[in-house]
Amino acid sequence: MGVPSRANRARGEYGERRAADWYQRGGFTVVARNWRDGRGGELDLVLRRDGLVVFCEVKARRSDAYGSPAEAVTPAKQARLRRLGAAWLRAEGVQGVEVRFDVVAVTGTAVEVYVAAF
Repeated sequence: MGVPSRANRARGEYGERRAADWYQRGGFTVVARNWRDGRGGELDLVLRRDGLVVFCEVKARRSDAYGSPAEAVTPAKQARLRRLGAAWLRAEGVQGVEVRFDVVAVTGTAVEVYVAAF
């Protein structure tokens, strides 16, 4: 996996903004964007509302010609995100919260949120 093109980076940033807006309208606070664990892993968005922390993977594509962007969140990617979520909780000293993993698929301008995706 090489360095993403400028267009792909811009599409990803657009998708993350759209996802963050969706959560904020639902009363969530964005507590981290593009959080890195130092080992090459990244959480796109970490959100919080009351005692709930949501780790959100955002996938953005121009079209669904190759399937839904959500299909790119494979079992291996899910395992990596679970590990990263646990690392974020440890790093931030967060305990006693409910944790959820969501996927947001942005296709063109359409936003589809998969709550508790895995």
